[in-house]
Amino acid sequence: MIRRLLVSAAFAAVLLTAGAPLRANVPAPAAVAEQLPEARLAGEGDLRWFGIKVYTAQLWVGRPGLRVDRLASAPFALELRYATGLKGSAIAERSLQEMERMGYGDAQRRGRWLDAMKRLFPDVARGDRLTGVHEPGRGARFFHNDRPIGGIDDPGFANAFFAIWLDERTVAPALRESLLRQAADAGGAAR
Repeated sequence: MIRRLLVSAAFAAVLLTAGAPLRANVPAPAAVAEQLPEARLAGEGDLRWFGIKVYTAQLWVGRPGLRVDRLASAPFALELRYATGLKGSAIAERSLQEMERMGYGDAQRRGRWLDAMKRLFPDVARGDRLTGVHEPGRGARFFHNDRPIGGIDDPGFANAFFAIWLDERTVAPALRESLLRQAADAGGAAR
């Protein structure tokens, strides 16, 4: 009896970290569809903090897919749908903390990144969506509920920002795995 309970609990834990199956033929949000023709949902998952859902993240890729070892050269979009309200300045500061923790940029450059994010990121309410679009060799463009809010023309910033979710050193490895679940190209290139 105890063994059965332990096996059931272990199985449930695997299901919780694996994420839900991807929904087929999900239409891309307007901002994603406009910036990334032929976008397809590669993966999605929730970020929880002490059990409280903060947001649902979706990774959108184009026809060629996305290889983690070549993030800097691929266009893609990451959308966060917030489950709670947050101040834009708090989003910017937490983003910078993660970039610094992973070793991106020097102090001066990170200071410029923080200033830019604080100018761009609005306060969000439950149900709001922030979308970041990676533009290879250029930087990142951002949208709030499909409306453009600006961009940061710095490829180093874009690499650091999207690494928060897609780098192996992320603080949310289960979310990373869920996002990258079907990111590979049609030929099945390794993640």
